[in-house]
Amino acid sequence: MNSYDVAVIGSGPGGYVAAIRCAQLGMKTAIIEKYSTLGGTCLNVGCIPSKALLDSSHHYEDAVKHFEEHGIEIPGDVKVNLEKMIARKQSVVDQTTGGIDFLMKKNKIDVYQGLGSFKDATHILIKGEKEEEIEAKNTIIATGSKPSSLPFINIDKERVITSTEALKLKEVPKHLIVIGGGVIGLELGQVYKRLGAEVSVVEYADRILPTMDAGVSKELNKVLKKQKFKINASHKVKSVERNGDEVIVKADNKKGEEVEFKGDYCLVSVGRRPYTDGLNAEAAGVKINDRGQVEVNDHLQTSASNIYAIGDVVKGAMLAHKAEEEGVFVAETLAGQKPHIDYNLIPGVVYTWPEVAAVGKSEEQLKEAGVDYKVGQFPMRALGRARASMDIDGFVKVLADKTTDEILGVHMVGARAADMIAEAVVAMEYRASAEDVSRMSHAHPTFTEAIKEAALAATDDRALHV
Repeated sequence: MNSYDVAVIGSGPGGYVAAIRCAQLGMKTAIIEKYSTLGGTCLNVGCIPSKALLDSSHHYEDAVKHFEEHGIEIPGDVKVNLEKMIARKQSVVDQTTGGIDFLMKKNKIDVYQGLGSFKDATHILIKGEKEEEIEAKNTIIATGSKPSSLPFINIDKERVITSTEALKLKEVPKHLIVIGGGVIGLELGQVYKRLGAEVSVVEYADRILPTMDAGVSKELNKVLKKQKFKINASHKVKSVERNGDEVIVKADNKKGEEVEFKGDYCLVSVGRRPYTDGLNAEAAGVKINDRGQVEVNDHLQTSASNIYAIGDVVKGAMLAHKAEEEGVFVAETLAGQKPHIDYNLIPGVVYTWPEVAAVGKSEEQLKEAGVDYKVGQFPMRALGRARASMDIDGFVKVLADKTTDEILGVHMVGARAADMIAEAVVAMEYRASAEDVSRMSHAHPTFTEAIKEAALAATDDRALHV
């Protein structure tokens, strides 16, 4: 039987990063993955493939709608070859997961393929092609999450689908009904909208992106409507029925009236649930709460002192980069270091176009906490760089403490917001004031000038270009 200092169950961004950091710190490390490729949901059927399709569909939309305005004329019709587009997506996934294989070899991490389940707190059974058992002084649970559904929905993976199936459709839907106006539903909805589908979003809350700042939600709603999305907020779905190639979704609107949606595909994107199936956590003395999450303390330690858990399987935002931070945190804790994570500074991103990104507190949260704050907001259309690329939708909003001027939250909608939010994270990690950021030189012309201008607006209502 092989013995390890650390065994990691699950090879998503949290698991494989934890394994690498453990190996860097001199621990003999194993990683267990039940699927044939490493990388978990994110690399195989989540973040990476969805971005590949978002990029491909964006190129197509530009060719059809915007090239002519740029003076680029393409003779004949521009056509979508969906099979080729999906194949390119898969090649991106294969390259990326292959990169994880390389990193495991480079860091001398033993990889076991099979379902990892606890025999007891220090022994793990691995059920793959053959059954193996390993011993681990410490274990990190990084088993991630699976798409959630509603109890009355039968996901047949053909017409009633999750994000996994939406990444490999054989045809562009004529009418895609999206249940859930969160990140996943809006991103995949936009992929197929660009490719020619009619898209109807049905959201239970009173707005899309209900967990984000209301201002960014309102702005994206406006932009998506301009793109001919049909957004139906405050709609409670009560039945989803398939009849041949047709899917019928019935919902009650906010007046309690029944509304019917008919389409050829229905994407169920109502969030994700922690995944611990087959883990046999109780054999190791690991407690799982009513929501299916592994219970952990502030050190991400479970009820079994030598077992830790990270990522989607524990409380908090289900984000790949949050899982990575937690993986590093646990590895360094095991090495006797004193790492820290500020969960308030884990950014959230929506990869629609325009993109949406945020870090820190929203206006709603600051109001609820009774914090006196000031707002600086700057529209993207006032930037020369935005006009040059015809990406004029959106804004940057900086929320700062009314007394100290410390930045408390930054929210943005616009081109490249996913990349720009890092500036706000750095500023807030060092507890910068709005004036600090407003006095830093930002290259011209860039999209990041909007951050400087919003900071100027928050400092003393002195934005220069609006």
